Amino acid sequence: MLFATVPKQIIGILLKKNGNMKKLYIVRGIPGSGKSTLAKEIADVHYEADMYFTDAEGNYNFDFNKIKAAHQWCQSMVRMAMEYNTEKIAVSNTSTQEWEMQVYFDLAAEHGYQVTSIVVENRHGGENVHGVPADKLEQMKNRFEIKL
Repeated sequence: MLFATVPKQIIGILLKKNGNMKKLYIVRGIPGSGKSTLAKEIADVHYEADMYFTDAEGNYNFDFNKIKAAHQWCQSMVRMAMEYNTEKIAVSNTSTQEWEMQVYFDLAAEHGYQVTSIVVENRHGGENVHGVPADKLEQMKNRFEIKL
């Protein structure tokens, strides 16, 4: 790969577009925190695995057996947006652990995007609109990894 031998500082300079580097926002948090709302506000396009489960009428039909396919779909949509050089992309999933975000870090490096990880706290008492059980929410909270 060409970039393997080029210092990161030079890559940043080479990949700037109109004076601003292309951005990938990884918006993280537990269900009900406001990830989707924020992602829509800060980016040109936004994707999340939950979109895979939403039909043409807007009904949410979650199927745990299809969660891997949902995340693969989300990743492919982000890749496609990057291939079209979309200036600002947001991906909003729970992303409670580092490994869940790695594919997006890799895509960003491959396509010249600067990554910003945003953790959304539920300080506003937002509703968990997808009906995630309380015990699952607690599991997500307990495994949430953050790098400061």
